Amino acid sequence: MSIRTLRQLIPARQVSDGAGVKIKRSLGLSQQLRLDPFLMLDCFGSDEASDYIAGFPPHPHRGFETVTYMLHGHMLHEDHMGNKGHLKSGGVQWMTAGRGIIHSEMPQQESGLMQGFQLWLNLPAAEKMKAAAYVDIAPEHIPQAALAGGGQVKVIAGRFQTDELTLEGAIRGLSTDPQFYDLHLLAGQQVTLQLPAAHNALLYVYEGSAELPAGQQPASAGVHHAAVLSQGDTVHIKALADTKAILLAGKPIGEPVAQYGPFVMNTPAEIEQAIRDYQAGQLTGDQPMQAIQI
Repeated sequence: MSIRTLRQLIPARQVSDGAGVKIKRSLGLSQQLRLDPFLMLDCFGSDEASDYIAGFPPHPHRGFETVTYMLHGHMLHEDHMGNKGHLKSGGVQWMTAGRGIIHSEMPQQESGLMQGFQLWLNLPAAEKMKAAAYVDIAPEHIPQAALAGGGQVKVIAGRFQTDELTLEGAIRGLSTDPQFYDLHLLAGQQVTLQLPAAHNALLYVYEGSAELPAGQQPASAGVHHAAVLSQGDTVHIKALADTKAILLAGKPIGEPVAQYGPFVMNTPAEIEQAIRDYQAGQLTGDQPMQAIQI
């Protein structure tokens, strides 16, 4: 058994995106703050409508996947093919931009709390130009279970495994083998789980604080910090208070990354082509858009 230790702690920084939505960004603050295959991690959360009401008007993507996990609130996704998807509290949208998509994500509430995450997950070169598709996952279709000693886990993607529990997630079988868990732990609770040893992994705390192994002495990860973990096959987490955190892990792609805003390819020439395609109205081609409801 090889225990993963804390390698780097990235404090999230408040930035503005879309039409002025206030978010906290950890991964993606710079090109150096990526974790292959993860490009960006945003946490949004406010009960002030002015922080989110302008939303994300129509914008393009090419070459990667977006995962939106809505903890609280209601967003409407619309795309260039006329598809609509309602993302409500507890739900997930897993979108593959592939060759190209133009979409919007707009709040469907004028007050109250809106909270959640958006993750950008890279695609290998062989998949960057495939047809766009997305899956809407209703809250009741996200597997969840109680943990030994209290608390619970929701498994959005991959396989969650401890000595006492194995739980398959809603999304499986992708080339980067992403693992995406939402952990709710009680103060003082400890959990030890298995991960594929070669995957890159991080823990993002969005409520409370967590203790992680870190060499001679354990170290803590506070709220809105992304804790990047070393390689290993086992993760050990201790909640220092009632704690909520997402754990992400994925198989590294190991390819060059060229990014310009909403386009993520392998070379600058491919980025230039994406810009030309978008300007010419050919970003998405004639591809059909596949929409699946789970």
